[in-house]
Amino acid sequence: MSAQKFDEGRLMQVLVAPIISEKATMIAEKSNAVTFKVLQDATKPEIKAAVELMFKVSVKGISVVNTKGKTKRFGRSIGRRDNVRKAYVTLMPGQELNLSGEAA
Repeated sequence: MSAQKFDEGRLMQVLVAPIISEKATMIAEKSNAVTFKVLQDATKPEIKAAVELMFKVSVKGISVVNTKGKTKRFGRSIGRRDNVRKAYVTLMPGQELNLSGEAA
């Protein structure tokens, strides 16, 4: 229903990568939510449409977090990590998303 409003090429780029960390795994087990790294300018409706299009699941809700990049030093040079926008995608009850890569 919502996938029609957006350009499909854009939706394929919205999700940058899944975030697989201890925190993301705990959230996945507790509240049936998957964590993705998304584009800086991605909107909630775009993220929802992208997840539904790519994984064929129904999405219940989305929370988005912007994390500022830290300044890091390496010897004399100073560098900066990129800002990261994370999307916590809550799936409908009974829906499942397999990111581990093993065939079920």
